[in-house]
Amino acid sequence: MDLGLAGKVALVAASSKGLGKACAVALAREGARVAICARMAADLENAAEEIRADTGAEVFAVPADLSTADGISSVVSATAERFGGIDVLVNNSGGPPVGKFADMTDEDWRRAFEVVNLNFVRFVRQVVPYMHRKRWGRIVGIQSTSVKQPVGNIDLSNGTRPGVAGLMKAIMPELAHDGITINLVLPGSFRTDRILAARDTEDQAVLAERLRIAATAIPVGRLGEPMELGNLVAFLASELASYITGAVYQIDGGSIKSNV
Repeated sequence: MDLGLAGKVALVAASSKGLGKACAVALAREGARVAICARMAADLENAAEEIRADTGAEVFAVPADLSTADGISSVVSATAERFGGIDVLVNNSGGPPVGKFADMTDEDWRRAFEVVNLNFVRFVRQVVPYMHRKRWGRIVGIQSTSVKQPVGNIDLSNGTRPGVAGLMKAIMPELAHDGITINLVLPGSFRTDRILAARDTEDQAVLAERLRIAATAIPVGRLGEPMELGNLVAFLASELASYITGAVYQIDGGSIKSNV
């Protein structure tokens, strides 16, 4: 199936590892020219080399601190200068710290808002002008199942991430007039490097048992593979998904219990 992404320019945030990297791989396999960005330059260049070897695509690595407005602006500007514009944005970022509401300070909430909400706002605000010029664009935000259903012990996420969905819905109609779609993807538990790395206090056997127990809470009986999410993102970024906008897609093995 041709997704119509050959030659498109895709910017994938926080993409040196994990789900962000999987999104970059999926887009590159479809022929997109991909810009990846993250804070650690060495990890980023390793990821770029792996994606080039896997796909043969043109991959542009831009080290930046994506927790700052200047960092985001530098990534967007560098990508647009290198490729002549931006067609696809995959907004991905780290989440706020774990913890309960009673333990959170005003500063914790301020930082969570900056990491989750302002990160999304800044990236979208920066890339939309390039998409308006072409009257075509795709914005896919990677969020969390906490958008639809609170998750235990991450009240900062529970309190901030639903706001991204509200903003997405609010700005969607205006973007749609210019052929720009905007959607969210809500990942559940995935087999990323962060999850698979054994903690200091446990060996691989203990880790395997911990993952087995975690999988029993998921209706399909396993954790997701990063490329499963990457392939969904590639479809939402494609020409074939032009009638899908303002939607929220959970990809969680059936873990969310709500009806919608």
